[in-house]
Amino acid sequence: MIAVITGDIINSRELPDEWIGTLKDALNGLFGKNINWEIFRGDSFQVELNAKDALINAIYIKACIKTLKGADVRIGIGIGKKTINAEKVTEANGEVFINSGNAFDTLKTNKVNMALITPWPKFDEELNLFIKLALITMDSWGQIAAEMVKYAIENQNTKQDKIAKISGRSQSSVSEALKRAHFTEIMELENRYRTQVAKLIKK
Repeated sequence: MIAVITGDIINSRELPDEWIGTLKDALNGLFGKNINWEIFRGDSFQVELNAKDALINAIYIKACIKTLKGADVRIGIGIGKKTINAEKVTEANGEVFINSGNAFDTLKTNKVNMALITPWPKFDEELNLFIKLALITMDSWGQIAAEMVKYAIENQNTKQDKIAKISGRSQSSVSEALKRAHFTEIMELENRYRTQVAKLIKK
């Protein structure tokens, strides 16, 4: 049982060319083992990764992209089994890829920028509601808030004074930005996701 993230950059043609470098840096900086990613059709991407790490990495990609003015990303997360292995992520197949693609396809219809589909419908119902609520904040992250979330995820279990040194900002500025971004609450959601997925996979 693995996860696949399917995403694209919103209105990429209207953004400065640096968005592609920012996306590549984000994908190269993902957390966990057995991560494989590919960019295709110019502004779309797919990531294969451990199921429990999917949400933290989806949030991380979003934070990285939102460090660019006016940029945002759509992300569909799927969990399931992979039946066909391939060197390229986009050429593999199985339940997980179908779920990820279907989750991505629901985004425009439901007017949200992140959603998930798993083999567990009750879990989907609960988590998608939580994600929808979290997006009220995440979609409105400014560049500084997004940058501080990015640094905070890259330096988990690191005190804010160290994040301040890394980011070149004052500790009070970091603290205020993370508060504005509702980082603590979003990490509570990530923890719930991680805990529940670990339990469901064990069943």
